[in-house]
Parts: sequence; C-alpha cells; structure tokens
Amino acid sequence: MGLPAGRRRRTPGLRREEVAQLAYISTEYYTRLEQARAPRPSREVLAALTRALRLSDAERDHLHHLAGAPPGPPPGPCREVHRDTLDLLDRLPQAAVFVLSATYEVIAWNDLAAALMADFSALSPRDRNLVRHAFLGLRLEGARAPILAEDDRVVFAHEAARRLRAAAARYPGAAEVDELVSELLAGSAEFARVWASHDVSPRSSLRKTLHHPLVGPITLNCHILDISDRDQRVVIYTADPDSPAAEALRLLSVIGTQRMNVPG
Repeated sequence: MGLPAGRRRRTPGLRREEVAQLAYISTEYYTRLEQARAPRPSREVLAALTRALRLSDAERDHLHHLAGAPPGPPPGPCREVHRDTLDLLDRLPQAAVFVLSATYEVIAWNDLAAALMADFSALSPRDRNLVRHAFLGLRLEGARAPILAEDDRVVFAHEAARRLRAAAARYPGAAEVDELVSELLAGSAEFARVWASHDVSPRSSLRKTLHHPLVGPITLNCHILDISDRDQRVVIYTADPDSPAAEALRLLSVIGTQRMNVPG
C-alpha cells in the first residue's frame, strides 16, 4: 500500500491522513476537498488521488467529472496490476500465467511462468518486453529461455504489431509507446511492413509451441483474458491432461528458476 505498518484497526479503509499521504498532499487540503471548501483541484491532484485510492478508469472519470475537470486521454499504458488479477495468478499454479501491458511488457507473472519463460524479476522492464524480442531477434536473458516456434512467432509478432498500433492511437504522445514504435521501425523490416498495413484486427493463435532448452518442445494451449479497465491482458498457458507438455510443466515447476549449466 505504501504506508508504514500500524496497529490493527476496527474498520477497513483509509483514514484521511493516509489518503493525503499517499497522494502527496496535506491532510488539511484533502479535508477541505472532501468538504467542498477548497478551490477546484488540478488534474495533477486528481491523478494523485486516483493512484492513492486505486480507482478504476470508470471511477477516475467519475472523480474528474465531480471535480468539474473532465479527464483527458490517459498519459500512457497502465502498469499497475489489480489485486484480483494477482490473486488469479496465484490460484493457477499448474498454468503458466503472466500479465501484459498495452506495450507487451510482462508486468506480473506466477512461478510457473518464470520457470517456463524467464526469471522476469531479474530483468529490466525494457528486457521484459515481448514484442521487442519477437521483432528484433532477441532472446529473453538466461540459458533457460525458450524459443517460440517460427510459425507461432510470426502470428504473435503480427498480432502484437496490430495491437501496438491501436495502443499508439489510444495514448497519443506517450513517450513509452512512441519510443518503442520508433525502435521497432528502425530495427525490423517485418515490423515496418506490418505497421504500414494499418491493420488493427488481432489474430490470436490458441496453441503455441515453445522449444525449451531443458525439456524440449512444449505445445501449450494459450488462453487470453482482457482486463479492459486497465488495458492489460492475462495470458494463460495450459497443457492437455496427461500429455508430454503437462509432464514438462510439472518438471519445470520443480526446477523453478534455478540456474542450470545449459548451453544458450
């Protein structure tokens, strides 16, 4: 939450002084806002309150309208994952589950996703971006990182390019999006070709094959859940029961993210 631990309280929720602390405003000013005695708050103050109260996009918009300051376009893709989504990751220990931002950065993952793909906790946000790896011929760091089968890589890359174009329209002027697009246009003729097609219709594949250096090829079912209020996607990799892929996932869950002496 960002607040120091304190005594257990009788009622849930934040006190006024706690909201003010999280929003980096004074308690007196926040109290006057609550009582409609303060001047109209700036968009910066409203954005700070939105973060402090962890409001959804709909709740944020309502707050702005109440304050007489209709919200402008979001400044950039949301990277904060809702608590319920994080709980979902923990409730699916037999599936590899991770959350993607609108720019395809992996922003949350469970243990099996880290064992299957990479120890994301050891990577920078830049190195956790899957569309960068798909188009620029990079691999996730670590000898254990799998390689997506080429047919599946092409499908994923083209879907990602289309979704990234749609994201650029939703976040005009967002540095994170603009810099990523510029890098991909400069470094990948494939991306430039798909980008120039102006196609924004995603085409997902329901099964993907990953060539893993420890357990060999794994063909997995791919399920995707859209978290529309945060413009995020939950990707769930599962294996058919009693299949070689299921056995491979069980083995990876035991190995975890420990480093192995496997050639890269």
